[in-house]
Parts: sequence; C-alpha cells; structure tokens
Amino acid sequence: MSKTLIRGAKVLGGEPRDVLIDGTVIERVGIGIEADDATVVAAEGQILLPGLVDLHTHLREPGREDSETVLTGTRAAAVGGFTAVHAMANTFPVADTAGVVEQVWRLGRESGYCDVQPVGAVTVGLEGKQLAELGAMHDSAAGVRVFSDDGKCVDDAVIMRRALEYVKAFDGVIAQHAQEPRLTEGAQMNEGIVSAELGLGGWPAVAEESIIARDVLLAAHVGSRVHICHLSTAGSVEIIRWAKSKGWNVTAEVTPHHLLLTDELVRSYNPLYKVNPPLRTEADVLALREALADGTIDCVATDHAPHPHEDKDCEWAAAAMGMVGLETALSVVQETMVDTGLIDWAGVADRMSVRPAQIGRLAGHGRPVSAGEPANLTLIDPAYRGVVDPAGFASRSRNTPYQGRELPGRVTHTFLRGRATVVDGNLA
Repeated sequence: MSKTLIRGAKVLGGEPRDVLIDGTVIERVGIGIEADDATVVAAEGQILLPGLVDLHTHLREPGREDSETVLTGTRAAAVGGFTAVHAMANTFPVADTAGVVEQVWRLGRESGYCDVQPVGAVTVGLEGKQLAELGAMHDSAAGVRVFSDDGKCVDDAVIMRRALEYVKAFDGVIAQHAQEPRLTEGAQMNEGIVSAELGLGGWPAVAEESIIARDVLLAAHVGSRVHICHLSTAGSVEIIRWAKSKGWNVTAEVTPHHLLLTDELVRSYNPLYKVNPPLRTEADVLALREALADGTIDCVATDHAPHPHEDKDCEWAAAAMGMVGLETALSVVQETMVDTGLIDWAGVADRMSVRPAQIGRLAGHGRPVSAGEPANLTLIDPAYRGVVDPAGFASRSRNTPYQGRELPGRVTHTFLRGRATVVDGNLA
C-alpha cells in the first residue's frame, strides 16, 4: 500500500505536525516523522482538516446530465475539499425508490472522487401526497438515512408527521425545504425594500419561518429528527434556537451564499443571484453568521445547484433558481467566518465535516485527524487569494454568483481514504 507524508501542516489550525498516511488510514501524527518510502507533501503554513462533508448537493443525474453528472459533480466536490456529499432526490426520475438511489450510489462509487450518499424523496414524485418507499430505500445497498423533497416543501402536516414517525425505526432524518407554497406564489426575491423598489414578487421571511415552527413542533411531538435545509432568515434562527433550548432533536444548515450575499445584488437583475430561498438582508446575513458561530446552526451545506447556460442567461423572471457552490464553499466560509474571527479552523472542521457527517450518520467521515482514523483529509492554503473564474470549474455548470470576485483560501490537496483526488489544486 502507498504511503504519504504530509509535512508541517497545522492540524485544525493548531501547531504544525507531520501526518503519515499508510494505505487508507492515518498511521501517525507527530513531529519529525520520517518515512523513506512515502510521497512527501510539503504543507508548511497550510491547514489540515478532516475531509469536508456536504449534506446538500444536487448532482442532477439521472435525467439532467446537461447540468451535472455524478462524475463531474464529485470532481467539483473533490476540488472543493469534500470527501462525501449527499445527493438530493429531485432528479428525473425522482430518487423515490430503492432502484434510483442505488443507481446514484453506484455511480458515486464508480467516480472515485468522493463518497456519494443518496438522499431519498419523502413523497412519491416529490408531489407531497403519498410517502415514498422510505424503508426500502433505507434497506437498499445505498443505506439511505436522509430524506428530503428539497426543491419543494412537504407542506402537508399529516404527511410530514407520518414521515417523521416512519424514519424513527432506523434513526433516519427528514430534511425539510421550508417554504409555505401559498405564501410564495409568484415570488422572485426576498420581500422587502428592494423587492418593492424593483417591483418583483416578494418572498416573505414568514414563508420559511412558519414551516420551521410547525416542523420542530411535529418532531418534538413524535420524538423524531428533523433537519432544516438552507436556513436564511434571522427569524428562522430564533425558532431553531428556541427548539434546541427545549432539547428537541432539531438541526439546521446554512449555505455559503446566505453567509455572504444580500438582496441588494438583485438590483443588477443578474439571474446568477436568483436562488431558493432568496438572498436576504444584511441583518439576516449577520444573524446567520452569529448562529453558525454559536452552534445554533449546526453546519454549512452548499446547496450546489448546477444549471446549463441557457437556464441562467435569460431575463430574471424566466431564469432557474440556484447556484453552484462546491468549489467555492470553503473560501466563502473563510472570508465570512474565519477571517472575521467568528470561528477558528477547528470550528470549520466541526461545521463542515464533523456535524454534517453526524447528522447524515455517515461513518468514516468527520473523524479526528489522529492515528487509526480513515485518511479522509483536506489541505488548505489560507494565505492564497484568487479571483473566481468559472471557466476553470470542474463542475459541468458555471452559474456562480462569485464570478470575478476575489476570495481567500485554496484547497491544495484532498485525500479520499488515503488516495489523493486533488494534488496542488488540480484533480489527480
């Protein structure tokens, strides 16, 4: 088995250490390690983290391979420092059966760039009317533990209750896209001053907050686990904080773009800024950062949503919602959370690896950087600064809101069970 010696990296941002990888596991962590037969990676000044885990990725396959495939999406994930992603169910056909989730899982194994854990649909066809084959998807080779109709809300309270009750049998979790559909009919952006000035249909914060309030109460009532996708408002933060104070089994995620961008950008009418949930206000952004720092929000999830050029290069009202995010997520978190002093690199490891792996019950990921652990690792150069150029993306799509923007940090190496998937910033 091959050996790799990472020399002088700051493990979780701490003191420099050498890390020796032997085969698929970490053999030793220490100072002055020597290994004549090892490939040496000079990592002085760089940060070593456990491989990142994304709870919310759209890989589009099967059905929309013009946007992304499992292969291109996992390549983008590796470039971004991820060793595992959860693939959302809104594919064509929908991942609502054991057969479809097993197909996605096998495509992930064949790609070899990162682990792909399929997310199963909560309802048949994402239609919100009948529970999907939750048990069969869990019992399949894919071993599904997370279920979501993401892209649509499970707005029927009875269906949501039944789903929460069902997944208790195997410690599953329902990940809710919190969007009250009647309150967002025709909505184009955040409801507020900017939407009023631009004359665009407003997307009120209460459309998100009302569903979250209902679902944390339902989860508490049946004693199950609920996870809130892409939290975006200050009010949502307060509801999650209250639910956690009750000791309820509630978790939540925030996207990088909701940590950085505001609805003021919509004044440009550039569809790259059109996303679901929409970009909110500066006050919301600051509340989300604070909540991620204090642990109210458990983790960062990309909501990587690739679209072909023609779905974004059009007028605002006709444009698809969503942004790619796998390759820029860590840089945005560095800019908004680390460089501002809100969290340290150990905090980044917790919010982008440890906690998402725990929520998804993903064994082998989010583990300590110590001897005997799986060698799923990410090496970052925090001093690097570069301008985002989507032409160089590994993703098949280019719909990034950061085009032309300077961001800090760069993933130099990613290791999946000891094998380098990224070397010196390039796919291996």
